[in-house]
Amino acid sequence: MHRITPFLWFDTQAEEAMNFYASIFKNSKIGAVSRYGDTGPGPKGSVMVASFELDGQPFKALNGGPHFKFNEAVSFMVDCDDQAEIDRLWEQLSDGGQTSQCGWLKDKFGVSWQIVPTVLGELMSDPDPVKSNRVMEAILTMTKLDIAALKRAHAV
Repeated sequence: MHRITPFLWFDTQAEEAMNFYASIFKNSKIGAVSRYGDTGPGPKGSVMVASFELDGQPFKALNGGPHFKFNEAVSFMVDCDDQAEIDRLWEQLSDGGQTSQCGWLKDKFGVSWQIVPTVLGELMSDPDPVKSNRVMEAILTMTKLDIAALKRAHAV
């Protein structure tokens, strides 16, 4: 059982976001959904809190109103085994959102994601600082990360 669960505050899109994310990530599950009743504060019958899992990681989503917005200070990093997975997640998560530098994007709900290859940690922590610096220089030129280009930068 996980003791720490990301809790995401949406205006009114908690259920839509939950379904969107669950459609993208393997091994995802939709859990319990509680709805506002007569006492509100949301409209009666609308989603209050939704529980779901993305690849085994539990999440909760709240429809709490327009008071708070997502920003890049918090993001979800997804380790990808290969370029096909990076490409797929990049395409799906950025659809309707916006891409940024160094493997970062915001989805259509404003949630920030980092889509990175699993091998990045190994390349960046090479004991040879010249190699790890070349990898960092390559990352800084990229929007979506390219594993082959990162490996070439490391090997030069």
